[in-house]
Amino acid sequence: MTAPTRRDAARSTSPAPASDRPVAYWRLAEPVRREWLDHGLDTEPADRAATEDILSRIYARHLRSRPRFRWVDSPRQALPLLTGLPTHDQLQQWIRGRQPAGKPPLASDIAAGLSRLRSALDTGADHPDLTPPPAGRKKHAGDRDARKKDAGKKLDGAGPKWPVLPPIEALAAGVPLRVVLQQGVRDTLRTSLVDGFSLPVRAALAAVGRQPVPTAWYGQQDAYWVAYYDVLRRLGLAWYRRADETQLDEWATLVRSTGWWWPGERTCVLVERPAVIRTGLVPGSCHGERRPARDGDGPIGYRDGWRPLG
Repeated sequence: MTAPTRRDAARSTSPAPASDRPVAYWRLAEPVRREWLDHGLDTEPADRAATEDILSRIYARHLRSRPRFRWVDSPRQALPLLTGLPTHDQLQQWIRGRQPAGKPPLASDIAAGLSRLRSALDTGADHPDLTPPPAGRKKHAGDRDARKKDAGKKLDGAGPKWPVLPPIEALAAGVPLRVVLQQGVRDTLRTSLVDGFSLPVRAALAAVGRQPVPTAWYGQQDAYWVAYYDVLRRLGLAWYRRADETQLDEWATLVRSTGWWWPGERTCVLVERPAVIRTGLVPGSCHGERRPARDGDGPIGYRDGWRPLG
């Protein structure tokens, strides 16, 4: 089957008649979101073999040889092994600022490659059900380009400021399906996994080391963006090029397989998944966002006993 044929075949699959499709799509997206939330909060031991295989591929893609893998039981144990790795501010100089002299660190290559991947995946999400034409207009051949343009504006933070409502209410109020999926999958999981987990743990780690922590990727907590593109794919709302889909699958494997990781030129430092994660619903949330539970023992516990939020 050729690429255009695959794209057309995916688009011919609709979960319901046209008037009911947005709600039906959301109903299909909900269990996928729950699946990725479960991965983001998983406390089973890491799948070290799968993780090392995928990271070796990522190293090779950026013209580096297979690294030495150093596994530790908590981010605190990782600190002494991170000397010389770039911080977020240093990485921004390589990616967006005036580049320093010398060869860019691997972390900047990975960050730039990931940015390109997400842009390519966004381009593949151009199904007509994601962004309907303006009210009062009939669809025509030029609407596809308009949809892409509008979608790009919204992804960049431009365009209309859509209300944040429970998904079914949002769809009834005319919020485009693309925005509902962004809010209900990507943004919700980011709130639960990044704002509710990665950032507070990272802040606690910086306090331990008394200095900025080098840039890490968060393994299972990267589920928020992987889930969004996976939902679009599973629902037939996006078509990705084979190379981009392969990379998405690699990042999905890391979500399912590991905790945090820091890529150095010759050594990659990896953290086992936590042994304990306890969360509760954010009061008044529209999409079931979660945050660390408030208890005396600390809601997050690593396998060496470190409880960063205790």
